[in-house]
Amino acid sequence: MEFLGFCWFVSLMVVFFGNPTPVTAGDIVHDDKFAPKKPGCENDFVLVKVQTWVDGVEGAEFVGVGARFGTTIVSKEKNANRTHLTQSDPRDCCSPPKKKLTGDVIMVTRGHCKFTTKANIAQAAGASAVLIINNQRELYKMVCEPDETDLDIHIPTVMLPQDAGVELERMLSNRSSISVQLYSPRRPVVDIAEVFLWLMAVGTILCASYWSAWSAREAAIEHEKLLQDFSEELSNTKVVGTSGIVEVNTKSAVLFVIVASCFLVLLYKLMSGWFIELLVVLFCIGGVEGMQTCLVALLSRWFKQAAQSFIKVPFFGAVSYLTLAVLPFCIVFAVIWAVYRESKFAWIGQDILGITLIITVLQIVHVPNLKVGTVLLGCAFLYDIFWVFVSKKLFHESVMIVVARGDKSGEDGIPMLLKIPRMFDPWGGYSIIGFGDILLPGLLIAFSLRYDWLAKKHIRSGYFLWAMFAYGLGLLITYVALNLMDGHGQPALLYIVPFTLGTFLSLGKKRGDLEILWSKGEPERECPHVRLGQSHVPDE
Repeated sequence: MEFLGFCWFVSLMVVFFGNPTPVTAGDIVHDDKFAPKKPGCENDFVLVKVQTWVDGVEGAEFVGVGARFGTTIVSKEKNANRTHLTQSDPRDCCSPPKKKLTGDVIMVTRGHCKFTTKANIAQAAGASAVLIINNQRELYKMVCEPDETDLDIHIPTVMLPQDAGVELERMLSNRSSISVQLYSPRRPVVDIAEVFLWLMAVGTILCASYWSAWSAREAAIEHEKLLQDFSEELSNTKVVGTSGIVEVNTKSAVLFVIVASCFLVLLYKLMSGWFIELLVVLFCIGGVEGMQTCLVALLSRWFKQAAQSFIKVPFFGAVSYLTLAVLPFCIVFAVIWAVYRESKFAWIGQDILGITLIITVLQIVHVPNLKVGTVLLGCAFLYDIFWVFVSKKLFHESVMIVVARGDKSGEDGIPMLLKIPRMFDPWGGYSIIGFGDILLPGLLIAFSLRYDWLAKKHIRSGYFLWAMFAYGLGLLITYVALNLMDGHGQPALLYIVPFTLGTFLSLGKKRGDLEILWSKGEPERECPHVRLGQSHVPDE
């Protein structure tokens, strides 16, 4: 089933919604230039695990954020002491507690006095640590006031979200003996999830490129036969093409940035549970189309008769029997994923749907020459940088990262991502990459392999191998930067575009092919006005 217009629409949706940068869930919060360090108030902001024990039995675990002041929190669980927890009286700890604490961890509410005042009073009363319960679900960075200098706080102070405080108060109200452990484990430098995600991204482009090039070569062979048999008739033909292929032009490449930015702002402003559900439905529709297209192409080698026998279906037109056989499986697969998408292993179904959708889009949408590819990737390069870094100046937070993680929706984020759980990370979460970080460079890489095959270039003398290598290296550098930045989201195209596009342009100039690559996009042929295997859209 090939719905050309539908697939083109889906490809645009993928580009619009699916270009968040690689980030990891549960990022540790680090230095903040708006909260400068000074003596006695110079800790890094780190996430802290608060493990509870109820009457000696291990209970719930909560996550808080450490204060700028106080002692640093141990990183290993085995070095963290299990300490009795008590409720402050008064609850805000803005005045001395009514009884000595003798090494207890004290739980206090936020408000009525400074954070440092609470910590000093708790320390004077004998507390070993302070848990400050926020008055909202989010975490808040606890800093020192500008006029506070040389603080002498020697106990750790941690803020917990409001829902954690409610649960801890419930435990204490049952007159149970509550103990807690405070520790802040460090993330591994590299997680194996990033290796698998790299392989998935590179492998997806590799498969899509070979499928696209194979289709273009088959179309070229077919046209060559037609030229031999009907050379005079075809010489008067201005456009020859096969259905199902859409070429991007420079105008649509520029328009992409404008429309994508509008949709990203729309996502940011309307980010909520119902909007995420709408995106899930759109993703499932695209995923079904992508999966059935890939399965039909794969199975048609063994079921040729079913693939070549068609039946007319209302609204859809002619549909092969193989498509009718495959489509129910694809629909059931997508529905099951949508229903259980919050389960532990739902990421597998999401990745399968996502990969097949990307491969299908790369098969349908073609970059006709290097000029269009340069404009498209150049615009995407600026788009990525602006919405990851510059948007912080306008919205006080990175719009791209907020949308990717679904911070305002109460959900796990938009589904237009490939994701793998971080396997050896004590904080858990996912390593993710947006569809756009695979799809946009993939358009140029697929073009390079089509050109190599039509020009009959050897793998080493062609462009595909080096473009593929450059993409892999750029993505690798992205993950290196991601880890150097301690898990803060990075715009992948900031690294991928210079490597991929720069390699292509420099090689083309060195080999003398740049003019052909830039304007024509395919080697000289006997009838240069006949484009092979593609529907022609005039460049603008």
